[in-house]
Amino acid sequence: MIAEKLKEVKENIEGAKAKRSPDKQHEVRLIAVTKNHDVQAMREAIDAGVTDIGENRIQEAKEKFATLDRDVTWHLIGHLQTNKAKQAVKIFDLIHSVDTLHLAEAINNAAAGINKVQKVLVQVNLAKEDSKSGVYVEELADLLHKVDELPNLQLMGLMCIAPNYDDVEECRPLFAKMYEIFQKVKEITFSTANILYLSMGMTHDYEIAVEEGANMVRVGTGIFGPRQY
Repeated sequence: MIAEKLKEVKENIEGAKAKRSPDKQHEVRLIAVTKNHDVQAMREAIDAGVTDIGENRIQEAKEKFATLDRDVTWHLIGHLQTNKAKQAVKIFDLIHSVDTLHLAEAINNAAAGINKVQKVLVQVNLAKEDSKSGVYVEELADLLHKVDELPNLQLMGLMCIAPNYDDVEECRPLFAKMYEIFQKVKEITFSTANILYLSMGMTHDYEIAVEEGANMVRVGTGIFGPRQY
């Protein structure tokens, strides 16, 4: 079941890539979002070819991390509270949701405590939704430079979440704009940043995100089915 759904998602990604312009023919990393899915489902997905998993909550990730027994790349895709930074740096290879200098400093200090350089993305709230985290684009450059100055962080790119439109096509202009911003950020001269990733697109809109230039998508329900609450 999971293997079949995973195959379908990968085929959809390839189909979306085929619609892209020649300048966007980069690989796409698929992050299987395992929030509210058990370790057995995670193992099944990994054994079927998943290499990256995404979790939203520290406590749930911590329990799974201790028992999963598989070699995968761990992504934190949910909002991170500063008081959970110490736990986050012990588990996650890439944190997608840095949206304030205060949070960046907390992660930096936690990473320094275990002699780690923590890879991070900065989350952008392009639609300025009150219900979502993320820095507004007007303040983005300033935050990027400040994150770049923190010695135990390495800035790897940007993340965004599109509004949950009834018509998924309404996401397209936002994703297109986000790709433009990503391209501009890649031209900035940083000290240690390595701007590689544009993380955008989830189960309902990942194909449009890929068409518009995402190179990292976060898919849960599309692989695992409805969440087990």
